[in-house]
Amino acid sequence: QVQLVESGGGLVQAGGSLRLSCAASGSTFSRYDMAWYRQAPGKERDLVATISSSGSAKYADALKGRFTISRDNAKNTVDLQMNSLEPEDTAVYYCNARGWWNSHNYWGQGTQVTVSS
Repeated sequence: QVQLVESGGGLVQAGGSLRLSCAASGSTFSRYDMAWYRQAPGKERDLVATISSSGSAKYADALKGRFTISRDNAKNTVDLQMNSLEPEDTAVYYCNARGWWNSHNYWGQGTQVTVSS
């Protein structure tokens, strides 16, 4: 069982930055592939970035260059650094953990990011 808690969301002006953090609990955290998703009102939940247990990161094409995902297995955390934020980035951001060996998915409660123009 993996429990995820996101933090770091808030209100920021366009062009600003935020750093989201996902704190995970579980004895096998380092084995999980981690990801950030986001969901805007009336929109689907979209993948933002992934980072594998080995540290390989991938990004949605539109976000590459602005967002950076990282993990610290020693601290059981996954972060999302968001730079040059735009109003289109406004959404609830969710942390996700996937056990590649068992296909189990775990989700955090989400944290709101609002970017004002």
